Amino acid sequence: MPSNVVTRFAPSPTGYLHIGGARTALFNWLYAHRFGGRMLLRIEDTDRERSTQGAIDAILDGMRWLGLDWDGDPIFQFSRAERHREAAESLLAAGHAYRCFASAEELQQMRDLARAEGRAPRYDGRWRDRDASEAPAGAKSVIRLRAPIEGETTVEDAVQGRVTWQNKDLDDLVLLRSDGTPTYMLAVVVDDHDMGVTQIIRGDDHLTNAARQAQIYKALGWDVPGMAHIPLIHGADGAKLSKRHGALGVEAYRDLGYLPAALRNYLVRLGWSHGDQEVFSTEEMVAAFDLKAIGRSPARFDFAKLENLNGRYIRESGDAELADAIQRIVPEPMAPELREKLILSMSGLKERAKTLVELIDSAYYLTAARPLVVDEKAKGLLGEEARERLRLVVPALEALVEWTAGSTEGEIRKFAEAQGLKLGQVAQPLRAALTGRTTSPPLFDVMAVLGRDESLARLRDQIGQ
Repeated sequence: MPSNVVTRFAPSPTGYLHIGGARTALFNWLYAHRFGGRMLLRIEDTDRERSTQGAIDAILDGMRWLGLDWDGDPIFQFSRAERHREAAESLLAAGHAYRCFASAEELQQMRDLARAEGRAPRYDGRWRDRDASEAPAGAKSVIRLRAPIEGETTVEDAVQGRVTWQNKDLDDLVLLRSDGTPTYMLAVVVDDHDMGVTQIIRGDDHLTNAARQAQIYKALGWDVPGMAHIPLIHGADGAKLSKRHGALGVEAYRDLGYLPAALRNYLVRLGWSHGDQEVFSTEEMVAAFDLKAIGRSPARFDFAKLENLNGRYIRESGDAELADAIQRIVPEPMAPELREKLILSMSGLKERAKTLVELIDSAYYLTAARPLVVDEKAKGLLGEEARERLRLVVPALEALVEWTAGSTEGEIRKFAEAQGLKLGQVAQPLRAALTGRTTSPPLFDVMAVLGRDESLARLRDQIGQ
């Protein structure tokens, strides 16, 4: 078992926390908690033009909503630029890096020649063994890593297995730009080392970066952390994930009515498995999580599966808990009496709903203003014959001493029997008149929650009294 485990989640604040990033954060969080370690948060804000405070806030809010807390304060990469420069200078002093004075035109010529010869574009090392005194007067330089030319660079990856690159195919990457700003490759290595990161868990689009970063670690004389590169998420059709597949910000899933526990459960099963188990409590996830159980093939995002899982979580949630969740996604504070009605109705409402938005929609009848707007399907149940039945049943309901689900059901059943009707022939127009819909929670629960006065008023609206 690893000791003193430290993981990190390191998003770039150039947009929302997307679903792939949320899964990466979850895997880092689970691994740290599995071994009693820490998960740190680093905001990689070195792209000053694209990094925004709004994106930073969205990332932090999204993680909090998902229940993924981090240890300590977030670390901002840009603020550590001086430390990154120090590392580059130390490599230069030790002979593990050198100044390169190649001009933009020369670099473009290298790229053009590589393309013409069918090679991958790479720096040709022309300043690797030259002295800075040979540079043209006033020429600006970058600092490049003096990468090994012969042999191999190997990474033992917890998901991908042993991955090997030929060093001749990896050129001398830039560590410090000519304006003195550090590159991503250098900043990541220095930050991970200084933060004490022991296990890097990230998308496999960073796999090639692992080779280059391993070379920087070794040049600095530092241990390379454990690495695990997880396959990316694709759409249900196998294509690269896009917005039409579900590549939305985490806040969009909140607004669409998904519960954070359900989304966590869904994300953990995207690429990771534990036998045939599909539903996990947070405690079960932590206890079972293992990098070796992450597959090497891209996971497929399926909205239908997410909806079904979310529906299950809704059905298993407490009624008051769901009322609180609804309050978090509606703009206005809920009046206490409405909250009470919502909770009383919840057992019927949540049986059919797959999202909180559906739950809110099916609770429409609780707040609808009179006269109720009846949808097209419900209008079909309120023909003249049905309205006549309602005219006849209203006096019987008015005469009830006690207004409960049981008493109204008893009266309606007695009325239907006396009229020689099936219960549905009375109950269906009643439901349409009271809710404006053809489906709702159990009819007599609806009547109890609405109360005597509101129920009778809505019926009178429909029969024109």
